[in-house]
Amino acid sequence: MNDAHKDEETRRAVREGYSRIAEGQGSCCGPSQANPCGGPSLAEDISKVVGYADEDLQTAGEANLGLGCGNPVALASLAEGETVLDLGSGAGFDCFLAARRVGETGHVIGVDMTPSMLDRAREIARGAGYRNVEFRLGEIEHLPVADASVDAIISNCVINLAPDKGQVFREAFRALKPGGRIMVSDIVLEKDLPDAVRSSVAALVACVAGAIRKEDYLGAMRDAGFERVEIIEEKSYPVEMVTSDPEGRIIGEGLSIPAQESAEMAAAIKSVSVHAVRPGGCTCDCGCD
Repeated sequence: MNDAHKDEETRRAVREGYSRIAEGQGSCCGPSQANPCGGPSLAEDISKVVGYADEDLQTAGEANLGLGCGNPVALASLAEGETVLDLGSGAGFDCFLAARRVGETGHVIGVDMTPSMLDRAREIARGAGYRNVEFRLGEIEHLPVADASVDAIISNCVINLAPDKGQVFREAFRALKPGGRIMVSDIVLEKDLPDAVRSSVAALVACVAGAIRKEDYLGAMRDAGFERVEIIEEKSYPVEMVTSDPEGRIIGEGLSIPAQESAEMAAAIKSVSVHAVRPGGCTCDCGCD
């Protein structure tokens, strides 16, 4: 199988897995609200563990599928009137939180490659009256946005799913205005995963198999042109929440991994929030935008 075919197979597996989540038939990094493996209470528990406040859940709780591994909105310093792009927006949870921060004069664009997720996000947006949010179909390796058109990019536990992470960051760099910033929450590794996990479709959709070494992730951002690449927060990812669903039992018994190796692997999976900027913007207080 050549690389291009393998990458397309990866995208297909992710798209199908997230379609099931959107339709309440499966799970990923956490269960959907209609998912029998956990329901809304587990989705809320996961969101609180990774950094969302009760107010966030009250604001956009209907769009919360418990899929995140951090809270990029809380760390992105979004301001009134800004244009924000969410990579892999899912049902729109982070988009709706961002929309509250940028206000009526701002604009939020969510990009996702799963039509059923977009349908769900658009339905929620219509029902809640969000007029400053739109959702576009597309792959994060090929963003459907103009060059230098957004002030800030956010992404939550999605880039690890992309076969070519370097291309994702190059596209993010292209879309940002000079001086724009990116804030991502994602899964990275401190050691390589066993081959059985890396080749598992369930592990891929559960946001683990596609993760790469932390230093390689940060290096891909720098190679794309980003500067001031900094980890704002790092913590162990709550793997026990991932594995509560039969489809997502990727650690331990699901792949017959010995207990010691399973424990070591779980300890190597980290949730990080990373901030970086596209150089070229005004760095003084003289109003030289």
